[in-house]
Amino acid sequence: MPNEKLMTNTIDASELSFNDFKSIVINDYKIAFESRQASILGRREVLTGKAKFGIFGDGKEVPQVAMAKAFKNGDWRSGYYRDQTFAFATGISTIKEFFAQLYANPTDGADPFSGGRQMNCHFATKSVNEDGSWNDLTQIKNCSSDISPTGGQMARLVGLAYASKLFRQNKELDYLKHFSVNGNEVAFGTIGNASTSEGVFFEAINAAGVLQIPMAISIWDDAYGISVPAKYQTTKEDISEVLKGFQRDADQPGYEIYKVKGWDYPALCEVYEKAINVCREEHVPVLIHVTELTQPQGHSTSGSHERYKSKDRLAWENEHDCILKMRAWMLDSAVATEEEIAAVEKDAKVYVRNAQKEAWNEFLDSIKPEQKQVVDLISGIAKHQPELAKIAANLASTADAQRREVYTAARKAIRLSAGFSSPERNELLTWYKQQDKFNYDRYNSKLHTDGKESPDMIAVVNAAYDEQSKMVDGREVLNACFNENFARDPRLVAFGEDLGNIGDVNQGFAGLQAKYGELRITDTGIREMTIMGQGIGLAMRGLKPIAEIQYLDYLIFALNVLSDDLASLSYRTKGIQKAPVIVRTRGHRLEGIWHSGSPISMILGSLRGMHLCVPRNMTQAAGMYNTLFRADEPAIVIECLNGYRLKEKLPSNVGDFTVPLGKAEVLEEGTDITVISYGSSLRIVQEAAEELSLLGISVEIIDPQTLLPFDTTQVCVNSLAKTSKLLVVDEDVPGGASAYILQKVLEEQKGYFHLDGQPKTLSAKAHRPPFGSDGDYFSKPSVDDVIETIYQMMHDANPVKYPSLF
Repeated sequence: MPNEKLMTNTIDASELSFNDFKSIVINDYKIAFESRQASILGRREVLTGKAKFGIFGDGKEVPQVAMAKAFKNGDWRSGYYRDQTFAFATGISTIKEFFAQLYANPTDGADPFSGGRQMNCHFATKSVNEDGSWNDLTQIKNCSSDISPTGGQMARLVGLAYASKLFRQNKELDYLKHFSVNGNEVAFGTIGNASTSEGVFFEAINAAGVLQIPMAISIWDDAYGISVPAKYQTTKEDISEVLKGFQRDADQPGYEIYKVKGWDYPALCEVYEKAINVCREEHVPVLIHVTELTQPQGHSTSGSHERYKSKDRLAWENEHDCILKMRAWMLDSAVATEEEIAAVEKDAKVYVRNAQKEAWNEFLDSIKPEQKQVVDLISGIAKHQPELAKIAANLASTADAQRREVYTAARKAIRLSAGFSSPERNELLTWYKQQDKFNYDRYNSKLHTDGKESPDMIAVVNAAYDEQSKMVDGREVLNACFNENFARDPRLVAFGEDLGNIGDVNQGFAGLQAKYGELRITDTGIREMTIMGQGIGLAMRGLKPIAEIQYLDYLIFALNVLSDDLASLSYRTKGIQKAPVIVRTRGHRLEGIWHSGSPISMILGSLRGMHLCVPRNMTQAAGMYNTLFRADEPAIVIECLNGYRLKEKLPSNVGDFTVPLGKAEVLEEGTDITVISYGSSLRIVQEAAEELSLLGISVEIIDPQTLLPFDTTQVCVNSLAKTSKLLVVDEDVPGGASAYILQKVLEEQKGYFHLDGQPKTLSAKAHRPPFGSDGDYFSKPSVDDVIETIYQMMHDANPVKYPSLF
């Protein structure tokens, strides 16, 4: 049956009979040949229009079969989009599932990796159940969800391997039986040779060498990156030559580096067995450079490789195709006869073709009932409006209609029948509205895990104070919060630049490394991408990482990892994987171009799928951390950089009180104008409100506390219903986060209908602030700016009561 999984087995020549050995080799050849046929047929399906685009793993089949032999239950893969043979050989994917993903079939179970949301060769295994609870990850071959950006998988790979080190060395984690068996797991990574030119590759290679973690990176080297040959990609045209300095020796730790030809089946099996044993047993990183590979169909379905490869190169590739080479070796070694191999190839072609047909037919069959329903419903309306009959006829005659065409017809019929009420039209409307929830689930659901440990499910506990509660620096509130939680939950780990030994630049972690050890609170090098990747990998393996970015400005260096990988993880896997990373950073009112720290619109635009917390002080930050430590969704917490030494009262339940996410708070009640702001700017607004009260203006100040999610209980619009005037004060660029807030309040919350004047925004200038206090004053909203903006709004509404200032 097309559903069956044909997996490879380890070769142990000391224990196998010749017939057993022969069976394994022929099975491996079958897997490789079937995978090649899937690539050939998959490309054809794209070029005939059945699928939108395709990238395939042709030319890499034999080394991936060899790699799969060393891959065990509990291990992890973080690879790229040419690993289909590995997925077939390990049982992670069937060929039918491969084609279902190519067709973007969103039917439950068809594409178990992404629910039809990712293109072919983007694999993932089920780490998480529907309710958000974890599976037993030690009993399955784990595959972290693939992403398309080349090299992007490297950052996460570091964290997946680092988790094994923590599980092995931190005995407090022994109780987490479903996540590790004494840290014996290896994290397998794959990457194309051209992508090793990317910064994230070098950053990850260096980080793994420093950390000494069981990471096995395979480099598939076919001498090209799209159309660009290796001489333009890599010094010496050889990445393992470049990385020779990472080779470990008797005196210094590093990598064990291997080099093997990608068409040499027995050598590949030997190298992978040896390399992965070293990686697993000695807990050191290994690098396997697989050379002399080919790419028979070119880079992708968007073009032909004949355009950029010479005749000599094409002839060499035909001769060194790994499947042809394995076939020749089998014949030369008398492992199989020509007749036996030919029979395998014939059966494989039939098998793959049947799997493809079955996947395509199931995709169409999932749509046909909806197609028929819409045809019938529109035909019913056409009894009263004959002009709609053509829409029904066109849809009925579309043999391979996709869902978009079905719904386009339905919506057009609804529009054209507006004003013609009939039972048949009402029936179509009812059907269409009912389908909304199904289509939301198919295409839009699971931006967040939304399971039983969602932040929304965490009980709200108010901060408590008693007679012994004392005034302390804000940093001491955070320090106490972290101390309580690290004592409570051994899964918590924290790492970042300057975080460990000195307790971070603002002393939030002061003294905690000495108390909880270097395994749990750790310094890192200056490597923002892999700090984030370290967090993602640890979180995917059941730990609770705090990944620190020293200043918010530096988030830019890791934005690709956060946006491409972490923020989209729950969505792109349709909730079967999660990574509850907490990104801790600090920003807002600091002086200077490189530490001004308020690029909030950049975060809002690129990190949907994460929570964005913007606490106004360290007590609120601590409450948000307490929520997030108990929840299972990723978040960024931006602490106020100028608030660490401001005095706050220390709650007696500093490790237990919680601040709910998405709940705005009215800081000061007023009647004349609603002002929304967040973070450090709130103190400026509060100071301005004091002088405005002397001018007879009553300001209502609202702190949304989180921007993702934003004011889920509509505090803002309720305030606006009272005041009818709105000002948003924001340190971001003009039209940045302030525009986002306006959209939320005026459009989503329908605040527009309560306005009696133009809403205003008061933001920073378009450039970054110059250095010095004067630079801050003239480039970001000041107390004077807030006072005068609000006064002008009141003047516009009542010039007699509020005469012009200027």
